[in-house]
Amino acid sequence: MRCCGWRVRIGKPRNKVLSSFRGGAIASNPEPPFHLWIPGLCQVAHPGMTADRITPMNLHRLLNARLAAGKPVRVALIGAGKFGSMFLSQVPHTPGLEVPVIVDIDRDRAREACRTVGWDAERIARTAFTDDGARAIAGGAMDVVVEATGNPAAGIRHARAAIAAGKHVVMVNVEADVLAGPLLAEEARKAGVVYSLAYGDQPALTAEMVDWARATGFRVVAAGKGTKYLPAYHDVTPDGVWSHYGLTAGEAQSAGMNPQMFNSFLDGTKSAIEMAAIANACGLDVPSDGLLFPPCGVDDLPHVMRPRDKGGVLEKAGLAEVVSSLERDGRPVFRDLRWGVYVVLEAPNDYAADCFKQYGLKTDASGRYAAMYKPYHLIGLELNISILSAALRNEPTGQPHDFRGDVAAVAKRNLRAAEMLDGEGGYTVWGKLMPASKSLSAGALPIGLAHHVKLKNDVAHGAVVRWSDVEVDENNETIRTRRAMEAAFAARR
Repeated sequence: MRCCGWRVRIGKPRNKVLSSFRGGAIASNPEPPFHLWIPGLCQVAHPGMTADRITPMNLHRLLNARLAAGKPVRVALIGAGKFGSMFLSQVPHTPGLEVPVIVDIDRDRAREACRTVGWDAERIARTAFTDDGARAIAGGAMDVVVEATGNPAAGIRHARAAIAAGKHVVMVNVEADVLAGPLLAEEARKAGVVYSLAYGDQPALTAEMVDWARATGFRVVAAGKGTKYLPAYHDVTPDGVWSHYGLTAGEAQSAGMNPQMFNSFLDGTKSAIEMAAIANACGLDVPSDGLLFPPCGVDDLPHVMRPRDKGGVLEKAGLAEVVSSLERDGRPVFRDLRWGVYVVLEAPNDYAADCFKQYGLKTDASGRYAAMYKPYHLIGLELNISILSAALRNEPTGQPHDFRGDVAAVAKRNLRAAEMLDGEGGYTVWGKLMPASKSLSAGALPIGLAHHVKLKNDVAHGAVVRWSDVEVDENNETIRTRRAMEAAFAARR
């Protein structure tokens, strides 16, 4: 058999070849191994190798070490909605991970969420529930703060408080990340803490696939996710959203589903926000005039998601893009990727292209473009990966390093001066993905700031809402943070 590429004598009793970990120590007097021991890659040790020279490589082993040392990873959760609840459901099944405090504007709802996901009375009793995020961050002995409110202003405020307190930040709140994430991540790096996208959500999963492709020597042609999309969805309002999900308003209400939130998934806003997050974290570009949403199943990814001069739909290589699970006439796409993420990659040479064929990868006709994909994402059920990566490895699962993609507010209908904008998924605007340079030059109002602001001018249906079209309080802390991010990163382009 083999371990780390070195042969181990076949027939040798396993317990004499592999050293065992007992309370963090190596079994005494291990027999000399028959291969080279590589720290972090295997458990075979040379005689005399001490336990402190063994570097566990995976998160579960690292977490077990923290548990054995009596130092569990401690998390403050801010926002006990669906994403937060899914994370909470995994906590009782993850020894070494604790959530001593949960912050929510409705503390009773947060307690009920814990009961719903299976927490017992004892665990709930020893958990603090509060509506004061700043006090919880400043006063608690936590390793990681998970920001899952979905409110851009709250997300920025909580992230900065956590960074100031020396705590890692897992930003579930992708709306806040796209509004000011590059600046927040830079502030975290300077403070020596981790600012991370949330594993389980599509941006972090896509960033992982992009990193895999580049680390293995492939050129990334396109990366992104799938969704259900038709052009008419951009103008859908919360009043009409449920028919597109096959639900009645009553059924949705009884399930506790928020129509504006679900409409932001449908009208293209959430897709734009997530692609901006991916572009900013992965150094990808975004389409020059918004997402294309081409209909495409998993088998056709290498064919469709390649540059136009190669026969695909992309204006160039290296883009973040979303594929639709519906043909433009509403028919379902065969083997769609509605719930998943993908990366399209290019073989760097003929040999690698031959390997694509030999190992069964679906490719385009040239054989040089192939795709890898993950068909599902599990939202908060997977969030532990980000938390443990930050706390145990000091590594993010995706982090913005540049300001490449932005999301502008676009009118869903003819809007009149004095109307109030109601943000993503609402009745007035949807979010369009734009190159950050184009958004800045146009003076486009970010979708994350299109909440409860009054129009000064009429805005035509389909037009981008601009800063000059709305009443702006330049002393607002969220606006000041956004302005600082624009100034800092625009100067680098």
